[in-house]
Amino acid sequence: MTPGLPSPRSAAGRAGLAALLRDPDRALAALDFDGTLSPIVDDPAAARAHAGAVDALRRLAPVLGTVAVITGRPALAAVQLGGLDRVPGLIVLGHYGRQRWEAGRLTSPPAPPGVAVARERLPAVLAEAGAPEGTWTEDKGDALAVHTRRAADPGEALERLRGPLADLAARTGLTVEPGRMVIELRPPGSDKGEALKRLARQRAAAAVMYCGDDLGDEPAFRAVAELRGEGVPGLAVCSGSTEVSALAELADLVVDGPDGVVELLDALAAAVSPPPH
Repeated sequence: MTPGLPSPRSAAGRAGLAALLRDPDRALAALDFDGTLSPIVDDPAAARAHAGAVDALRRLAPVLGTVAVITGRPALAAVQLGGLDRVPGLIVLGHYGRQRWEAGRLTSPPAPPGVAVARERLPAVLAEAGAPEGTWTEDKGDALAVHTRRAADPGEALERLRGPLADLAARTGLTVEPGRMVIELRPPGSDKGEALKRLARQRAAAAVMYCGDDLGDEPAFRAVAELRGEGVPGLAVCSGSTEVSALAELADLVVDGPDGVVELLDALAAAVSPPPH
């Protein structure tokens, strides 16, 4: 393996990384935002990209075919919070692929009516379920997220609300997306796996890497496996944490949170950049 780059633990992952290094002009590197490019914080509005993330992406983007961020956030929110507009050629797919930001232009379908209905009913559902103090709701426009990280017992609060929120989603035609001390109600028909596959096919990617940290990234990990079945080598990278161990078990490579992700991006950029004259 190239010096400075970690070695994936699976043969398929090693083949995916080798393919990316062999043909970087036709490779796709896609990453989640929260927990991957940005450290997890109690207030999502206070999230910022890791101090080295934008610089690492700026080094990688000119020497790789496609660099993208795929996030559950609204695309424009991720761009603004992360300073991602400083990365040339970056594509940001928001709301699990429903939105696309590219070259300063945002394309987004209207939210389905179920979101407005769920927004109206959510306070009563939380009250009836006995949501503990510290539970709060994030309105993402096209989705609603209920956070328990600020509660005295975040895990117990999450379990208490899981059933009532699933019922509300079923009544309003929405999908439940579990995450790190959060349950999100969002429109069906989009997930990070489908977004990754569409982008890989649009860009005719010859190799794919996806980095994520949470349960919402599991479909993207499965997409990497599906693309391998179609002849596109791939690498699934977990931004490791103590909160989501299940995702690490599915990964070809586990790095140490956003710090490790930035180190990996820097090493990739160094490995595929042409030597100085």
